[in-house]
Amino acid sequence: MIGGFTFEALPCRVVFGSGTLSAAGAEIERLGSRRALVLTTPHQEAEGARLGAALGPLYAGLFPGATMHTPVDVTERALAAMRASAADCVVSLGGGSTTGLGKALALRTGINQLCIPTTYAGSEMTPILGQTENGLKTTLRDVAVLPETVIYDVDLTLTLPVGLTVSSGMNAIAHAAEALYARDSNPVTSLMAEEGIRALAHALPAIVATPNDREARTEALYGAWLCGVCLGNVGMALHHKLCHALGGTFDLPHSETHTIVLPHALNYNRPAAPAAMARIARAVGADDAAQGLYDLARRLNAKLALRDIGMPESGIEQAADLAVTNAYWNPRPLERDALRDLIARAWAGERPARA
Repeated sequence: MIGGFTFEALPCRVVFGSGTLSAAGAEIERLGSRRALVLTTPHQEAEGARLGAALGPLYAGLFPGATMHTPVDVTERALAAMRASAADCVVSLGGGSTTGLGKALALRTGINQLCIPTTYAGSEMTPILGQTENGLKTTLRDVAVLPETVIYDVDLTLTLPVGLTVSSGMNAIAHAAEALYARDSNPVTSLMAEEGIRALAHALPAIVATPNDREARTEALYGAWLCGVCLGNVGMALHHKLCHALGGTFDLPHSETHTIVLPHALNYNRPAAPAAMARIARAVGADDAAQGLYDLARRLNAKLALRDIGMPESGIEQAADLAVTNAYWNPRPLERDALRDLIARAWAGERPARA
């Protein structure tokens, strides 16, 4: 039986397909902009320069300094570059780090954003911004940081390294998994969540086997978009709180942290959200959500232990303290000792315990 619910569609235009990068200029003009500052990470500087050349007179310059967790000092440098170039919009070309920088600039200036994702992060579909200052990552939700337009071009993902494909795809699955037991969940978002998980769980093994499989890449990008919509429309819970705390405090890679923590966070919430766990299990073709996602990550040769991505064992107690500080809503009450055990299992890469 369907009860009452609230669903609010976010005002974001999406252009999806192959070769859609060529629409960037027209989309900038559609926003009423004339000078675009292109944002990238240092690694994608060359791609940003090529995009700038294709934009012709619409190109105001390039800032190739985006980095993980959106440090405030990087945002200040990008803000100076934006003002120096007299840019009236930003084009974020890359993954979650670049998208985050564009959002931080929009928050401070109100500038329009065109996002062109090259991974499966999903943050381009959300009004959420995480920023790091003095080793602490904080998160805000404000429609002011929602990009106006997103271009999904499957061609840009064909050369995405398999390791990053896997971790960013698992990161996307985490958004949809938590959407299924969110406090403000609704039937529409839940449909998107289950379909997004199914699409990625089906596509990622095919990509690992054949990295340039266009059909699988298309399905993965479609799944990531759906998962991003879920993240943007409903609240998140324990898993995202843990990952933000771990990433900001120990400077851990974002998507790998999500990949490792997800099965353990789901295992913790299992008794409080049985309907959500059943849908997740069905989407990944397993009889248990937590173990199914752990097995999927292992099958994809993803890293399974926080110790393998730079977290010290001495940080387990600190992470447990952070997990119960300014905690997100969660279907199961947060118990510090149980969370400490969860983090310890994730640190060691152990398989989630069966119920």
